[in-house]
Amino acid sequence: MKLFILALAATLICPTAFAIDTDREDVKKFIDSMVEEHAYDRDKLESVLKAAESKESILTAISKPAERTLEWDDYRKIFLKDERIQLGARFWREHESELTRISEKTGVSIEILVGIIGVETYYGKITGSYRVLDALATLGFDYPPRSKFFLSELEQFLLLVREEGMDATNATGSYAGAMGRPQFMPSSYRAYAVDSTDDGKRDIWNNWSDVIGSVANYFVRHKWNRDEPVVAAATLGDKWTGDVPENTLNPKETIESLSRQGVLFSTTLGNDQKSQLVTLKGADGIEYWVGFHNFFVITRYNHSVMYALAVHQLGQEVALEVKRGES
Repeated sequence: MKLFILALAATLICPTAFAIDTDREDVKKFIDSMVEEHAYDRDKLESVLKAAESKESILTAISKPAERTLEWDDYRKIFLKDERIQLGARFWREHESELTRISEKTGVSIEILVGIIGVETYYGKITGSYRVLDALATLGFDYPPRSKFFLSELEQFLLLVREEGMDATNATGSYAGAMGRPQFMPSSYRAYAVDSTDDGKRDIWNNWSDVIGSVANYFVRHKWNRDEPVVAAATLGDKWTGDVPENTLNPKETIESLSRQGVLFSTTLGNDQKSQLVTLKGADGIEYWVGFHNFFVITRYNHSVMYALAVHQLGQEVALEVKRGES
């Protein structure tokens, strides 16, 4: 009984969630900005923000240090599991007509579309259970290290709510406010989501056609090159000297310059094409890859070379599984 009382007292002293106070100076400043810059209805906005909750679980999720830094071998195992590959093949078969139509129209391969959706949300199984309003309000008003970014995303979310006729309190997503099956932040939703079914809505929660079309449009807008390779396995030849450069998201080399330095790989791309050596610690030691233009387009979706390689490899494995099922 004594332990129960102490636990209850701790909960009362340190609540795990509390309503956003619209009388706070920073909240009032945000409201004024929305009214002045976007002609947002003040009463509606105040009502929405009063319904928002700042949650300790969100702050914990974004600020707690990772238990360890994952190497490529461990990271790959998260996504290249047989269950996810099988589910991806089923997804491909169920949505093949839409995947084919959108791929042919945009030039983004089915493998990449399937890879992104599989890595992001396990083909819709894991989309996040936080209210987007709570996530963005918590991080915008109560997480100083990235307050500017999340207040900007809160602004974009509220504009999206008005444009799409959404209920601000219903939208759910990740603890960081990423929404729906493609896990778009509000700014990405406004910029890249599309209505693939011409029903007047851009629904990335329930409409798979809109989801697939929106992912494809994201890549098109980030200059995806149709029919070009993503990455090639590489080795370091005898001509290589010096240290291997750290991984970067901005390719600084060309195919010709890498070849001249002794990086051995195969590609049909021209010598002047941008590329970069990528080094990862795999199950059997150091792996070398050469990322091409499309590889670095994938990193625009998530700023990680491991993410880009996981998306590519998952898509390839799913494609193989689909072919096996056809034989």
